[in-house]
Amino acid sequence: MRAILWCNGRNPTIEMMEIFDKDIPLFGVDGGADKAKNAGYEVIEVLGDLDSVDSEEWNKKSTELPDPSNSDLAKALAELASRGFDSIDIVGIDGGSPSHILGNWAALADAPGSLCIRMQHENGTTIRLHPDEGAAEFEAEIGTEFSVFALSKCERVTIGGAKWNLDSQPLDFSTLGLHNLTTETHLKIQADGILAIIF
Repeated sequence: MRAILWCNGRNPTIEMMEIFDKDIPLFGVDGGADKAKNAGYEVIEVLGDLDSVDSEEWNKKSTELPDPSNSDLAKALAELASRGFDSIDIVGIDGGSPSHILGNWAALADAPGSLCIRMQHENGTTIRLHPDEGAAEFEAEIGTEFSVFALSKCERVTIGGAKWNLDSQPLDFSTLGLHNLTTETHLKIQADGILAIIF
């Protein structure tokens, strides 16, 4: 099952939202629910600690996730995984404070391995690759720019079909994977840790 999570950052553009089918359920991550509603979208439920929304207004369409040791996004991802969702698109994640921006990336590392997660940015898409998913394969035009970042320690990362390939090499959180280019129309990436792949 697929779902959309709308966070409390800068609103996605109309063009970004047009890629989604109308029947995909939209959840608000705390204050993101108000932003989605004010932008004219139907929010079926609010998830989070509910400190940034009017709890009375959302009373019958909210689930409080009070754990203070995790961000609202991390808790929302775990909640949807527990309900059987396996494919999540996240919007409203651009902008905000540096801590919130980095926190969004950290939530990708915390999220259950059963989830296929895509963060939709104004100028691109981040795909979380978990080792439980195996190898990821992408079709792209030759010369497409992409970046790969390790969100956890990786002992073996393999990238094929790129200008700078890797063959079971270690990768930590660094700039090593920044600004790579596809040299084939078929790109394959695999790792024994968690990666963020940005197109």
